[in-house]
Amino acid sequence: MDPRGLTVKELTERHESKYALAVAAARRGRAITEGSHPLVESHASKPVTIALEEIHKGLITVEVPPVGIK
Repeated sequence: MDPRGLTVKELTERHESKYALAVAAARRGRAITEGSHPLVESHASKPVTIALEEIHKGLITVEVPPVGIK
């Protein structure tokens, strides 16, 4: 996927929480950096961009944390 074609609007339409989306992308990006294999073929060089492509394709699940104080 061309990273320029992936927009924040497209990602946030599918996921109700921008925060959860950012956390999921950061965690998956870190996993890729630490050696996990990407689930998509990408021209992107940045791990978080690859993670966002995986999320966009539905290969990574974004979980919304429960509301309230811990």
